[in-house]
Amino acid sequence: MTAGTALHRLGHSRLNVLAALLLTFTTGMIDAIGYLGLDRVFTANMTGNVVILAIGVAGGAALPVAGPLVAFAGFFLGAALSGRAHRGAGSGWTSTTTRTLLATGLLVSATALAVLLSPPQHGSRWALVVTATLGLAMGAQAAAARSLGVADVSTVVVTMTLTGLAADSSIGAGQNRRWRRRTGALLALAAGAAAGALLVKIGLAAGLAACGVSIIAVGVATHRSHRAIRVRLGP
Repeated sequence: MTAGTALHRLGHSRLNVLAALLLTFTTGMIDAIGYLGLDRVFTANMTGNVVILAIGVAGGAALPVAGPLVAFAGFFLGAALSGRAHRGAGSGWTSTTTRTLLATGLLVSATALAVLLSPPQHGSRWALVVTATLGLAMGAQAAAARSLGVADVSTVVVTMTLTGLAADSSIGAGQNRRWRRRTGALLALAAGAAAGALLVKIGLAAGLAACGVSIIAVGVATHRSHRAIRVRLGP
């Protein structure tokens, strides 16, 4: 491997890690917004959603059932469609990744506008439509991020990231592998959730608009940065 090839791969790899961390931040935002503004439902974190759904079905703590169910269905469909779009696209950041994130950001932004024009009431059919749409968008984003192949940063869950951080820490196996990346993923999700909680105080539409714009910005900026690396160092 030549020095130029090594720099080329390193540049693309670092960009993908940064993009995944930024998408993790938006995931935290949209899950906080969904939980606080859409009757305690997650539209990206399906682990929490399945738990809420199961407790709701069992009749415990008066938790919702319909919201988590449609979010789950929307997420599944979004991930499936995104996976199909990425079929044969190759690993790493591709034009399909860019298009998927732009479509996702536009869908979330359009949902923000619809919510501004007609605010959903908890438990209403319109709220379920909004929930399903956001689940669809987050499923598509998660599948696009998965194609990047960034270890420890799935953008939607951090349980295994936390497990790896603890297990490989100095008090664990002592290897301390990718601890900066793992810590970054945890902090990104937490910071995004805090930002989402603050934005909900302004309004549900404002929070969703910020999420949509953020996703579009990540897609455009990363696409341009990858292209700049290819121009500078070659394809």
